Amino acid sequence: MLETETASTAAATLPPELQSPRAKLVYLYLTTNGDATVSEMGESLGMKKLSLYSILKTLRKEGMVACEGDTYALN
Repeated sequence: MLETETASTAAATLPPELQSPRAKLVYLYLTTNGDATVSEMGESLGMKKLSLYSILKTLRKEGMVACEGDTYALN
């Protein structure tokens, strides 16, 4: 029951402009973990770095994600 409530709360906080399921996944990962490197996200989410870089580039353009060094975090 607790997991369902957490998922509902997280889904409610997703920005409406996020359409891609992968972008939503990355956004939720950063919401949960605070900040992470591309390698950490790739290992945890089972995604290739190339895909993650593309998603993170888009999220940065939209002003949703910031990058400091090789670490990404939500704005």
